[in-house]
Amino acid sequence: MRKEVRAMARVRAIVLAYAGTKEHQNNHHMILKPLDLKGRGKATGLIGRRVVWKSPTGRKLFGRVVRKHGNGDRIRVYFKRGLPGQALGDYVEIL
Repeated sequence: MRKEVRAMARVRAIVLAYAGTKEHQNNHHMILKPLDLKGRGKATGLIGRRVVWKSPTGRKLFGRVVRKHGNGDRIRVYFKRGLPGQALGDYVEIL
């Protein structure tokens, strides 16, 4: 199952939220929902892949898929510089 996901060239995803609790927000960790994947086991195949978000000005911010988030198909991504708030609800590309 893992090899089948790795063979996919690019996957689009939506930025859902910052990772953290009600009291604490971590700006470097984001929760993403891949659009092309359905099911629990498919998200684990994306671990280690790079993620790119393009800002409206054309700047690119890169991150890496760190782990799966929850029991569904959501993933947690670490961005070294952190994403701004305008990235919430926007599309990213998983390379």
